[in-house]
Amino acid sequence: MAGDGVNDLLIVIRAIHFAATAITTGTLIFQAVVAEPALYSTEAVATAVRTQIRRVAWIGLAITVASGAIWMLLEAAAMSGLLFRHAVTANVLLTVVNETQFGLVLEIRFLLAIILAACLAYDRILLARWLALASALGLVAAIAWAGHAGSTLGEMGLLHLTADALHLIASAAWIGGLVAFALLLATARRYRHEASAQLARDATQRFSVLGIASVATVLGSGIVNAWILVGSVNGLIATQYGRLLVLKMALFAGMLAFAAVNRFWLTPRLALPLGSAAQLHALRWLTRNSMIEIALALMIFAIVGVLGTWHPAIHVLGT
Repeated sequence: MAGDGVNDLLIVIRAIHFAATAITTGTLIFQAVVAEPALYSTEAVATAVRTQIRRVAWIGLAITVASGAIWMLLEAAAMSGLLFRHAVTANVLLTVVNETQFGLVLEIRFLLAIILAACLAYDRILLARWLALASALGLVAAIAWAGHAGSTLGEMGLLHLTADALHLIASAAWIGGLVAFALLLATARRYRHEASAQLARDATQRFSVLGIASVATVLGSGIVNAWILVGSVNGLIATQYGRLLVLKMALFAGMLAFAAVNRFWLTPRLALPLGSAAQLHALRWLTRNSMIEIALALMIFAIVGVLGTWHPAIHVLGT
């Protein structure tokens, strides 16, 4: 396997890796900012939600580490230009790990993954929870140094890395948090009493605030990234990179539309009388809309996997 075969697998594995990292980090952000402050209503629901969050974080971390290892093997083949079976040797892999920026980033992120795993194992300790969150934030932010931002030089490179790291963290907070949010809503639907209804209302309101902050950061950092990598409106129209970026923005707009419906139409209906048809309908549609947002997000991750292997539009146009 070489050439296009390696490149195609790189696209797939990058998309899986980004999605898993975002879900892991977003779940822990959701736990700290949304779930824990709202989990005062009932111990039964709180225990179920914490168990689900811990399970999602473990699964996400396992996929992150496994896909990261495969990414390294494929990157070694791509960098060396050798057939895959010839590239996955000790000499080639050590060269990639020890003598490339990608390898250095990989080592740092692997160390952060080990710290995160240790903290998840002792997550009943408050300090371990906060250290887990810090490790997860570093795990997702460090991806910036493995992409186009990591190869931008000078002061522009510093701006690009900052914008890309913020873009990654904010995307994880929103997109990754959606998974934990959907699970929390599903749990609240199973426990049909006032405490679970209050939990759903509080969590939805808190996640709405987190979502607004995340979207604002994603938009701002995305504009900076697009300005650096595309450079002009013509770059969006005249290049494959630009057109695929437009598709990514369209999917993002679709997520915003569903988020707006959740915030301004469905969330107020959670305050209706407990067990009423309108309240149950709102809770059901909040869960469904969150699942649709997650599906759109996975499509965005697939596009990001492709964009990272293409030359930016500004390089194609030579501007």
